[in-house]
Amino acid sequence: MRIVIAGGHGQIALRLERLLSARGDEVAGIIRKSEQGDDLRAVGAEPVLLDLESASVEGVAAHLQGADAAVFAAGAGPGSGKARKDTVDRGAAVLFTDAAVRARVRRFLVVSSMGADPAHQGDDVFDVYLRAKGEADAHVARQETLDWTILRPGTLTDEAGTGHVRLEADTGPGAIPRDDVAAVLAELVDTPATAGLTLELIGGSTPVSVAVKSVAGN
Repeated sequence: MRIVIAGGHGQIALRLERLLSARGDEVAGIIRKSEQGDDLRAVGAEPVLLDLESASVEGVAAHLQGADAAVFAAGAGPGSGKARKDTVDRGAAVLFTDAAVRARVRRFLVVSSMGADPAHQGDDVFDVYLRAKGEADAHVARQETLDWTILRPGTLTDEAGTGHVRLEADTGPGAIPRDDVAAVLAELVDTPATAGLTLELIGGSTPVSVAVKSVAGN
């Protein structure tokens, strides 16, 4: 498979790129800075230099031509203000979604956030973030030509992955290592039967592959 990942230098994306390339997939990661390219090459991914805050739908779609799947894993990140929550967490996600539709990509995954809700109230930065993620998720869910799955992890940690998770429509709050988020995404790429699902993810006792098969109805 050829898989294109937005936010290719992110902590989850780099882990996912390593997993996908190790199993033989062709992986491209979209990055904003050329100096990030070596980190992608080190995990077996092809760097694609493109700023999703200023790119056009046509420009992004050109990089998605021929892709079997696309993953939106970009984010403004900690320390960013309200404006970039809108331009990245909402705007770039909408742009990437529209580009995938334009390029006729079918499988589409989104790394969202637990609590994302377009109707979320409040004016603090985190409130704006949750509202932006929710608005982006709602836009994805309206796309009838995408086999989309939205993944909403709990609190992210850098602890070593356990390979065991809880993956359900509603898990309640909890923490999850980034390693395990990446492992779940790698399984979801290959599981189009999860299309149309919005799933929450926290640490648990179920092996990743079993958890994904379970939500897929297998």
